[in-house]
Amino acid sequence: MTRKAVLITGAARGIGRATAERFAGAGYFVGLYDIDAPGAAQAAKEIAAGQDMTTSGGLDVTDPEAWQACLEQFWTASGQRLDVLVNNAGILTTGEFAEVPLSRHAAIVEVNFKGTLNGCHTAFPYLKRTPGSVVVNVCSASAMYGQPGLATYSATKAAVRSLTEALDLEWSRQGIRVCDVLPLFVATDMGAASMQGTRIRKLAGDLKATDVAEAVFNAAERRPRLAHPHRIVGRQTQLTAVMNRLAPSWVTREMVNRLSH
Repeated sequence: MTRKAVLITGAARGIGRATAERFAGAGYFVGLYDIDAPGAAQAAKEIAAGQDMTTSGGLDVTDPEAWQACLEQFWTASGQRLDVLVNNAGILTTGEFAEVPLSRHAAIVEVNFKGTLNGCHTAFPYLKRTPGSVVVNVCSASAMYGQPGLATYSATKAAVRSLTEALDLEWSRQGIRVCDVLPLFVATDMGAASMQGTRIRKLAGDLKATDVAEAVFNAAERRPRLAHPHRIVGRQTQLTAVMNRLAPSWVTREMVNRLSH
């Protein structure tokens, strides 16, 4: 099989599904994996529209053995190639840190960070065997400065951001590029339910899942002239990033504090 192949986690709906549709539209063979296996299968069926261009399966990203089984199945179905890995699966909960159950904090860490770590580690041999392969981690603008009400979610995304930077440098020796996309609030079912009424939602504007999907696709397809791993998504997020770089830390702290109330 000569067409490129992409494996996407959390692909049953939202950003993951939009990303699968974008890559499929560009002629990629697409693997849709999600803890909701029936949802991933239905999405794959609808995207393929009778053509042999998708595969799907259940995947708990917190389980390394599940990752290995998923990769083996995808490697065979795709014609033995993994051009792009999109680590998209994630969960979030908003609320005062001390009021959110500790078990929920732990689950956010397990899915958002450990899930990405598991994916990168287990996929490395397959990425290494595919020339010009790319990893795109779906991160968040909350990785730039911790967000009240999203403390653990922000922490996991900051960890993903650092992991992305480190692996982009480390894996460049194997010809593997690693990057991330950093949107703020995105209008998906998960985001809307969690961000309802917050100022973070108002700041983000009208960013949609398709906007992030386009950013993921561009990150995978377009190598920047000056190597850098981060792709800022949305005008408001770009403004936040500029202020974060240029303003003194106390100004950034005060800005985040005001936006969170």
